[in-house]
Amino acid sequence: MSQPAARFRILKVMNPQAAARPAIRPARLALRELDSIWFQVTGLLCNLECTHCLVDSSPRNKSQAFLERDAVRERLAEAEALGVKEIYFTGGEPFLHPEMTAILADALAVGPTTVLTNGTLVTERLAAELAALAGASRYSLEIRVSLDHPDPVRNDAVRGVGAHAKAVRAVLRLERAGLLPIVTATEYLFAPPAEAPADARRGPGRNAPPESTYQAFLRVLREAGVRRPRLKVMPVFHVGKLEDPAEGGAVTGEMLEGLDPMLLQCASTRVVTATGIYACPILVGKAVALMGRGALGDALGEVPLAHHACRTCWETGMTCGNH
Repeated sequence: MSQPAARFRILKVMNPQAAARPAIRPARLALRELDSIWFQVTGLLCNLECTHCLVDSSPRNKSQAFLERDAVRERLAEAEALGVKEIYFTGGEPFLHPEMTAILADALAVGPTTVLTNGTLVTERLAAELAALAGASRYSLEIRVSLDHPDPVRNDAVRGVGAHAKAVRAVLRLERAGLLPIVTATEYLFAPPAEAPADARRGPGRNAPPESTYQAFLRVLREAGVRRPRLKVMPVFHVGKLEDPAEGGAVTGEMLEGLDPMLLQCASTRVVTATGIYACPILVGKAVALMGRGALGDALGEVPLAHHACRTCWETGMTCGNH
């Protein structure tokens, strides 16, 4: 029996208005409906230190505390009352949280849930526990594993030695346990090195045509034994460890003319952290995206599209969600 076709999620879809006029005054965008809620469950603490991290996570960044399970439950109840449709957990590295599986069980009682992980802490036992949680819930559990390049050397140059092997191992363990993990990559490493020989940028076989990065991901995952690979690709954001305020600019009201505001995730998303509630997972810690420090219902107002990362979302149609 043949295997189903691999699922790809490629979000580099340019907005036809992307030949933008210079920003003059940032637009303000109201929350239209609370489709998704994110929890930065381990603050900025991570066991890896990737050179392109969106939120500057590292093994030493303890600037934000872990969210306690009771605090997550309280926000989940508020979000459920507001009609939330999806729940996401990120960090840092979520599986550094000692109560992460219990927290996931709480979330799965409310709605479809996703965890973003680097995969290095996914043991056989954890994979089995996650599969059991998914099997016991009426809602889906998605695991997104970060892997930024199909080539281990290039991947590990930015994610740390051994990160590629551990991520692929996590994908295999999760799939064998009965889940279908999503490999998540950024475009940070996609261009072939200028010094690389032509053959290094080609697919297998002497006369093979040039292999795209997407094809390379599919090949590497299948060669590793992954039967049904899934891929989500994100554009480069000049934030975190790649911070560059000169890159891009704000989004103006004029730029939003004729655009469905729901295409921008801040119109349907809020992010819960130990220090406050933000409008965007990428802009956690940025004052421009801070919506409040109290109840979730008090953090649903307008957000100014004043950060250059807002411009990237507008240009590419990017969303941090699964779709």
